[in-house]
Amino acid sequence: MAMNSSVNEFILFGLTQDPRKQKAIFGVFLMFYLATLLGNFLIVVTIKRSRTLGSPMYFFLFYLSFADACFSTTTAPRLIVDAISQQKTISYNECMTQVFSAHFFGCMEIFVLILMAFDRYVAICKPLRYTTILNRHVCSVLVILGWVGSCIHSSAQIVLALRLPFCGPNVIDHYFCDLQPLLKLACMDTYVINLLVVSNSGAICTVSFIILLISYVIILYSLRNYSAEGKRKALSTCTSHFIVVVLFFGPCIFMYTRPATTFPVDKVVAVFYTIGAPLLNPLIYTLRNAEVKNAMKKLWCSKL
Repeated sequence: MAMNSSVNEFILFGLTQDPRKQKAIFGVFLMFYLATLLGNFLIVVTIKRSRTLGSPMYFFLFYLSFADACFSTTTAPRLIVDAISQQKTISYNECMTQVFSAHFFGCMEIFVLILMAFDRYVAICKPLRYTTILNRHVCSVLVILGWVGSCIHSSAQIVLALRLPFCGPNVIDHYFCDLQPLLKLACMDTYVINLLVVSNSGAICTVSFIILLISYVIILYSLRNYSAEGKRKALSTCTSHFIVVVLFFGPCIFMYTRPATTFPVDKVVAVFYTIGAPLLNPLIYTLRNAEVKNAMKKLWCSKL
């Protein structure tokens, strides 16, 4: 329970109150969620078991898929179950856990995307020193730093959330607990806390996006010396990375870099990065990557 709260449960409003639409939401998002789990599970197992996918790019892709599956699991099951249940309540503790885990895995995804851009940068701009710069030890340390960074970020978010006093209104106009909708229910002036949210989540999203943009510009610039075939391969990999980055960061920046106003469109935008991105990532990485496709065929066809 909060230090200063008379509310011990919240009601999640969900995406809509229309019973017909709720049935559709249940069906559609259940399929999306199962496809997300399946796609990311396939990638995780394929990379773990395959001998051909030993390079740093796949080491990072392994963690991206893992973070995707977990990130989706923090929000999607609740949305799916609430779409068909009469009781849409979530306890205070569960709500706080959701704030923490959504930010933890979401932030991890951001850090892994940066690591993947760094990997492409080294591979394309320093090809001869690629294996020495990004050896297994360095990759492991970078991923651990990512986990630590995510933990710091989500701990900061949860400290803010736990300090919010709630004294009555408890209907969250969203399908999962996040700081923005919770700030609307708090009975205090949330101006300062909102500034902290923007400077924490907003800054992570915006700064990361700018770092990624710059790294891809540098990569494109260094491709000018490559042969046509080399250019095509490098561009293909970078394009798929870039699609993922835009899909994830567009909505994130929209949500977390503005003053304490919530728009009706917020929930739809949130669907993009909480459910859309984890579903599309495995598709984008496998469909556009011959190595992953071949490794999957080898591994799974021999099983069947």
